[in-house]
Amino acid sequence: MGNEVKCVARVPGKRWQGKALLETDQLIFRGTECRLKILFGEMRRVTAADGELHIRTKDGTTVFEVGQVAEKWRDKILHPKSRVEKLGVKAGTRVLLLGRAETAFVAELRKSGADIESGPGSREIQLVFLFVEDERGLDGVPGAAKRLAGAAGLWIAYPKGRKEITEVEVINAGRKVGLKDVKVVGFSPTHTALKFVIPVDQR
Repeated sequence: MGNEVKCVARVPGKRWQGKALLETDQLIFRGTECRLKILFGEMRRVTAADGELHIRTKDGTTVFEVGQVAEKWRDKILHPKSRVEKLGVKAGTRVLLLGRAETAFVAELRKSGADIESGPGSREIQLVFLFVEDERGLDGVPGAAKRLAGAAGLWIAYPKGRKEITEVEVINAGRKVGLKDVKVVGFSPTHTALKFVIPVDQR
């Protein structure tokens, strides 16, 4: 989930009407005759002026007429949030890890100053991370949900593009225990993370 606006995309000699979507690591354009996806890592130069976002890659420059969000999008592209920031982790955030968390992510949590708990414990947790690799791993959702209170969140990280587990199955697992899905983040090149919370009227 990112920021989406109706816009025009231009390259020399061509002009397309459509929608541009700024995600956490890429810009996507969807038009009736053209679809583009530009990863942040592919962008060699990004500038904004007069409501236009200019993005240069090895293939040339594409101009997106996105209006007043041009400078905001440029700043987000040039200064992307770290993974833990996108997941809502700050110094002192009480985090519970369930399942097999990748070593690099644990290191990022420690560097951020998060307060990590890996056992059952009794303290109030602010963010629970449940790592699953297939549909069977979703059996851990009820237990993870029990650790939530108030505005605490549950992130379920799962492989993307694999038949062993789908987004629909993850969403259904959260909803089955009374949670509401509110956000999705590209957790890594191989995994996606979905965030669930207790509905406001039930806290």
